[in-house]
Amino acid sequence: MYTRFTAPSVLSMVLAGGQGSRLLPLTLVRAKPAVPYGGQYRLIDFALSNLANAGYRKIVVLTQYKSHSLDVHLSTTWRMSTFLGNYVTSVPAQMRRGPQWFAGSADALFQNLNLIDDEQPDYIFVFGADHIYRMDPAQMLQHHIDSGAGVTVAGIRVPIAEAGAFGVIERNPHSSMIDAFLEKPTDPKGLPDSPDEVLASMGNYVFTTEVLVDVLNADAQDKESGRDIGGDLIPALVASGQANVYDFTTNVVPGETPRDQHYWRDVGTIDSYYEANMDLVAPHPIFNLYNEQWPVFTSFRTLPPAKVVAHGEYGAGEIANSMLSQGCIVTGATVRNSVLSPNCRVEPGAVVEGSILFDDVHIGANSVVRNAIVDKHVVIPRGRQIGVDRERDAEEFVISPGGIAAIGKGHKVKYA
Repeated sequence: MYTRFTAPSVLSMVLAGGQGSRLLPLTLVRAKPAVPYGGQYRLIDFALSNLANAGYRKIVVLTQYKSHSLDVHLSTTWRMSTFLGNYVTSVPAQMRRGPQWFAGSADALFQNLNLIDDEQPDYIFVFGADHIYRMDPAQMLQHHIDSGAGVTVAGIRVPIAEAGAFGVIERNPHSSMIDAFLEKPTDPKGLPDSPDEVLASMGNYVFTTEVLVDVLNADAQDKESGRDIGGDLIPALVASGQANVYDFTTNVVPGETPRDQHYWRDVGTIDSYYEANMDLVAPHPIFNLYNEQWPVFTSFRTLPPAKVVAHGEYGAGEIANSMLSQGCIVTGATVRNSVLSPNCRVEPGAVVEGSILFDDVHIGANSVVRNAIVDKHVVIPRGRQIGVDRERDAEEFVISPGGIAAIGKGHKVKYA
């Protein structure tokens, strides 16, 4: 007798309300998930692409902080056919539980329990919106179902020195269950087989719906709770024996290579964001944007192809180990180890090295821009030097601990 297979129903909830204060000035005018990356993408495109590629196309994006550009990106880019019930929709803080904004990631879920009631899913993905990675969520869901746990946390190994920036998982030595979950610990224990590493949460979770609803309601009644998924919900489910870990290194994505397999970057700071972009421009990139079997989806401006122009005095210039987006024009200039977003202009004699230029940036003739992130619509005046004199740069720009100059959107850069 033929038995029809029915796939479990899944709702995906993407958390995109973070302020991203450590990414200032890039988050001065936009939510962190809307920060551009790799020339033409936004950070949120990676979480959404992973879900869409795996076939999970009922997605709500919970927003709060300076969400306008993010909302515009979602509405113009992430439009799916409704014939099969697919959607990506932005859900702002609606104050359904009273006159207050989201008090934390758990509270964001609690205030949107109506979305779960409407969809009635069997399982719920709760993913962060601001990490760079490829992952097949279907494999994580199957691991969760097989485990019988109430929640599964995706985990990745990171150096123990970085543990203070993550939720750290202590795994049961005999199973995939979690014995302890420590949010940003100051004295973590290393792994038994690698004392210099810990297992960190990637900020991606799968919940069995009934378990999530129950723990959210219990958390809402706890006056001592910080209303945080990693700080409160996961430890509560660990204590009740319902928390499981999924090892990201077991995930297999079509089209990936050994070079970029299991790549994951938390881009929470200017330096980590800069390094993640530099990962793209190496001759053999650490993260490969050219995987046609698991594409990263985004929107494109209507612009002509990039163009490289020879100049009478400077010749054709030099372009090496760089990404040039559509609409860029580089005229008799040097561009090395850099990412140029759409519609940038680099004038004759200019030098751009180790830098990230956002949309519509104009680099004036004979100027120098090194080790910098330049936000949209900034004009670097003719002959100005950035990344040459750090003390001079610090008078006008944000300088990261790693020495990267970050120039905010529309900043009026002083002349040389």
